Amino acid sequence: MLRLLVAVLGAAAAFACPAADLKPWTGGPTPELALADLAGKEHRLADYRGSVVLVNFWATWCVPCREEMPSIDKLRSSLKGKAFEVLAVNLAEPLSRIEKFAATVPVGFPLLRDRDGEVSKAWKAKLLPASFLIGRDGRIRYVAYGELDWSSDAVRARVAELLK
Repeated sequence: MLRLLVAVLGAAAAFACPAADLKPWTGGPTPELALADLAGKEHRLADYRGSVVLVNFWATWCVPCREEMPSIDKLRSSLKGKAFEVLAVNLAEPLSRIEKFAATVPVGFPLLRDRDGEVSKAWKAKLLPASFLIGRDGRIRYVAYGELDWSSDAVRARVAELLK
């Protein structure tokens, strides 16, 4: 009985949140994105054309989302001075909860609010974290569903390819 329980729990853990990979995007055109950050300033994806942009959908209750934030910020910091930006889109949480998170996990990129979840739905962010790498031309090039180490060599190579 104990072996069965251990096997079931092990299998559940394996499927809970597999490590993500950046995969080429095949989901169609890039949806629009225009959302306000925590201070109320609007950020439009169209305004970042000419840069590579990581659009990351996340929530404070999502453990893998919280765990990958430092590696996203590490990647962003390592590319300072290059045409690389990060937009982190929170999925429909109250401002107070997002602010509390931001106070404990400071990052150097804007945290945007998808108040009603409509932007997340348009982007097909069906699992959190959901991340999209946008090329300089404004088109989605890669997608990752699940936690990813954004400071890994494989990810950095994909970003470098888009920065060319």
